[in-house]
Amino acid sequence: MSDIPTRLRVVAIGGSLRENSCCYLALEYLTNLLIDLGCEARILDLRLMNLPFCNGDNQDPRPDYPAVAELRRAVSSAHALILATPEYHGGISGVLKNTLDLLSGEHLRGKIAGIVSVLGGVSNSNALNDLGRILRCCHAWVLPEYIAIARSHSVFLTGAIDDADLRKRFNNFAHSLVWSAARIAGCNTLVA
Repeated sequence: MSDIPTRLRVVAIGGSLRENSCCYLALEYLTNLLIDLGCEARILDLRLMNLPFCNGDNQDPRPDYPAVAELRRAVSSAHALILATPEYHGGISGVLKNTLDLLSGEHLRGKIAGIVSVLGGVSNSNALNDLGRILRCCHAWVLPEYIAIARSHSVFLTGAIDDADLRKRFNNFAHSLVWSAARIAGCNTLVA
């Protein structure tokens, strides 16, 4: 029996607690693309998880917070991750930073990670740079492609992405994530 997976497992995590969050709309769009490409893709919704503030003890199983074990299991078993964050005060959201702090290099090492930021104003790369640096410090492989969605409130007005260029960027991002993760995981299903 081969240890080579036949389907890539992708876990997406959004760094927003807001209802109708543009982070989660972007992740839903991406996970649907990944499913169409033959991946197992799921979103871990931090709005529904009861995660504590990180206390710096990654060995603590946190029995009062079973969501910590669920988070760690999901990330550990994934071949790739997608992390989406709103940009707050020029950086990533506190909820996403706390979630990453509850993980360690043991959970993130060797994972392909795609990153997405949503902004209310004009596009910049502050949150993307922060998120990429954090992931690299945890030995994840950050895709060179990323998505920064400026004026995100106007992008998802209809529930669909009307901008053809942005749809193309999402498509390229999904293909790059699958292509990279398949090579690192030694997966049998590759995307051309």
